[in-house]
Amino acid sequence: MVFNYGSLPVLLTIAGSDSGGGAGIQADLKTFSALGTYGTSAITAITAQNPEAVTDIQAIEPDVVAAQIAALGDYFEIGAAKTGMLFSTGVIEAVADAYPSLRASPQRPGGAGAPPLVVDPVMVAASGAKLLSDDAIGALEKKILPLATLITPNMDEAAILADRKVKLARDLEPAARAIYDRFGVPVLVKGGHLTGVKKVVDLFFDGNDVQAFRGLYMSGINTHGSGCTLSAAIAVYLMRGYPMLDAVAEGRVYLRQTLSNGLPVGRAVVLNHQFAPVPLEMT
Repeated sequence: MVFNYGSLPVLLTIAGSDSGGGAGIQADLKTFSALGTYGTSAITAITAQNPEAVTDIQAIEPDVVAAQIAALGDYFEIGAAKTGMLFSTGVIEAVADAYPSLRASPQRPGGAGAPPLVVDPVMVAASGAKLLSDDAIGALEKKILPLATLITPNMDEAAILADRKVKLARDLEPAARAIYDRFGVPVLVKGGHLTGVKKVVDLFFDGNDVQAFRGLYMSGINTHGSGCTLSAAIAVYLMRGYPMLDAVAEGRVYLRQTLSNGLPVGRAVVLNHQFAPVPLEMT
């Protein structure tokens, strides 16, 4: 068999490392692989964590983060990318400076310019640990969000970016509109912890279309890493040329399947990213 080494789509995650393997770059790389692409990474921080708690964080020096991105850009054509935990102002500035120089993959429809970027504006872990320093929020808003193709905040993050309360289902659309008005970028507000509803509701807005995506809550599974997984999956489908709403829909289908095929690991049932891996596209 002869391999065409230029044919395999390459994705990039710029995020923190989760020692527990369930979130961060570990979740992203598993998602990229399961969806038939080749995953690369620029690590922004090393965390000591498991599905229940973050106990320590060691930030990576900004110049090292920039060097990782530069090394990848020198060798690979990146089909799409996502950011997760960026942690500090210095790292955010390094990523913002380095990202536009990446070469988009010619396999991606309309491949000119920097590749699509899904920004998961990670600020606080589900356990309550801070994953973005307070003084870095402004840098994230000014430097990273304008580069995004899509922003995927959870309710707490949306409340910060929209500067308004996000607790109930009726809060999702005003928050999404406020975020779009501030940054001019399509947004998917994830409503995984809404009060008083029986279904998960995620709300998309791109300045024109409002689309609610609904699904049943799943019990008995630890959802640690679900936000990372969703944003990584959406990046894959954007790379494949799916229209935005279709990419979001397919990303949610993949996340749903990782949850419904959960694996018993340690003291919990966790996401199963490899429930049905797609063969790598090598011919």
